Amino acid sequence: MNAPLEPAVARRAERQAQVVSALKPVLPAHALIWQPEDTTPYECDGLTAYRQRPLVVALPETEAQVQAVLKACHGIGVPVVARGAGTGLSGGALPHADGVTLSLARFNRILKLDPVARTALVQCGVRNLAISEAAAPHGLYYAPDPSSQIACTIGGNVAENSGGVHCLKYGLTLHNVLKVRGYTADGEPLTIGGDALDAPGLDLLPLVVGSEGMLAVALEVTVKLVPRPQLARCIMASFDDVRRAGDAVAAVIAAGIIPAGLEMMDKPMTAAVEDFVHAGYDLTAEAILLCESDGTPEEVEEEIGRMSEVLRAAGATAIAVSRDEAERLRFWSGRKNAFPASGRISPDYMCMDSTIPRKRLADILLAIQEMEKKYGLRCANVFHAGDGNLHPLILFDANDPDQLHRCELFGADILETSVAMGGTVTGEHGVGIEKLNSMCVQFSAEEREQLFGVKRAFDPQGVLNPGKVIPTLQRCAEYGKMLVRGGQLAHPELPRF
Repeated sequence: MNAPLEPAVARRAERQAQVVSALKPVLPAHALIWQPEDTTPYECDGLTAYRQRPLVVALPETEAQVQAVLKACHGIGVPVVARGAGTGLSGGALPHADGVTLSLARFNRILKLDPVARTALVQCGVRNLAISEAAAPHGLYYAPDPSSQIACTIGGNVAENSGGVHCLKYGLTLHNVLKVRGYTADGEPLTIGGDALDAPGLDLLPLVVGSEGMLAVALEVTVKLVPRPQLARCIMASFDDVRRAGDAVAAVIAAGIIPAGLEMMDKPMTAAVEDFVHAGYDLTAEAILLCESDGTPEEVEEEIGRMSEVLRAAGATAIAVSRDEAERLRFWSGRKNAFPASGRISPDYMCMDSTIPRKRLADILLAIQEMEKKYGLRCANVFHAGDGNLHPLILFDANDPDQLHRCELFGADILETSVAMGGTVTGEHGVGIEKLNSMCVQFSAEEREQLFGVKRAFDPQGVLNPGKVIPTLQRCAEYGKMLVRGGQLAHPELPRF
């Protein structure tokens, strides 16, 4: 005789059978998987420190199937977590233990490209870079360019309000999207925004873009396209002190210059990427800035000259300007490959994401250096300096539970320090599961209840991506007590209860 199943295992098996039974009538057999060996690839997104095997994975191929899955899951109260390419870095696509992972990877068609209106209508599973590739023959491209653009999908970009190295001049996903069409938690059609620059009724687009799959499931997105610049050139400026580099960023903006890109990397990061891609970085510098100008040749020449003057006055020890397109791309190749380069020098890394006022860039870098000593872990830093969006990469070994614990504390300290400096806990990676505790620090109980109110307005049953983004009162209380017990209150002035 077979031994009886543990109660929790038996309950999961029973629930799984119920969900499979509900979804079998609405999906082809090959589009519904639930065996462990088949669902394991879906157990995490780009944040691999947290894993959870989904109860069931649905892979619909048509819009009608998506709607039917949502209606079926809503009818039996089953959580649904929408997933695109799985490149997210905050655990936003982490499966629910008792829920359905709704993979939208098969919705990967560009439905319409209008070069006159400068728009493209794309399905949610279209890769970010594929939009620009399709628009290239018309001299157009899609401006937001996260480092994962070769793989990340537009649906995920909408969920996280992704940016990229050129977001300073061209904006985040929100600034480049006109319309989102999809379905609510109960399978009702939903259209937010419109094809014109202004849509009638409430402006809900800023609410949906960046909502991390908690309010609706997006299937189609209308994006703006912009003309490809005639010319782009990039400055690589070296600094022998991180404070001078941080001050140089503020000086460029204060001079009234809005570069196409303004990025910063510290010495550990430049060493890692130079060994990986040989971008030509100055390995003697404590920090380097990449400052790009694009436009007409005359505009670029004038702006490159002005930026060079500002950078020299701010203390740059060396300045190199790309001589041709190949060299410009080589300068950027290091920045674009910062994450894989870090993976070569450490078993694991946790990429944080917070935003601070530009004037505090040097302060946060120096604070992170002290945290390295405090937690006994290395940290390499790369970020969108122009808008103060930090991406510290904490290096650790996930096979060592103590290192993972210290890494989590290190990350929380960075986020709390960012809030204490007047910033926020996320810039473009989202909150997901990673930053739940840090939301307790940034938002009061009353503010968090308002966030829950928005969630309930769209999803009264709370079945879309539950347990993410907004922490409960109980979780915040437990987090505060844990830090008090562990003596980890780095910023006692911040609320946690």
